[in-house]
Amino acid sequence: MTEQLGGAVMPTGFDVPVEPLRRAAHYSGESGCIAEARAFAARFLEQLRTEWCAMIDGRADGELLLVVSELVTNADRHSNGPYILELEGTDSSVSVSVYDSSVALPHRYPRDPARIGRHGLEIVHALASELTVERVPVGKRVCARVVLEQ
Repeated sequence: MTEQLGGAVMPTGFDVPVEPLRRAAHYSGESGCIAEARAFAARFLEQLRTEWCAMIDGRADGELLLVVSELVTNADRHSNGPYILELEGTDSSVSVSVYDSSVALPHRYPRDPARIGRHGLEIVHALASELTVERVPVGKRVCARVVLEQ
């Protein structure tokens, strides 16, 4: 951003690109990891509110924590090792990435209200504006982007 004063262009200092807030946590898969991941995500949202002045309402807050829960639960249940939760956010969205050691890609089942369980990816798909899955050298990465403002 620049201001023009009498024909001269003066930099205001706001034209420097700002990096998104990024945090990551490693989980062993032991009991309590899913609750720890939710608490980690809640602290991340508070930091976004403080550092990015993000206007995060209760709906977005709940949706993001639910996405974190579902993705971390999938990694916990379907991989044979530790997993990593990575959060990257700005005032408008948060990307939730979970890396695990399983090379098996997750399967999204069709809607079936009578089915008990296996609704995790269906829920994430409904809440996220984007959902990607890719293989990485040590397993896979599942990433969901959640919009904070609507």
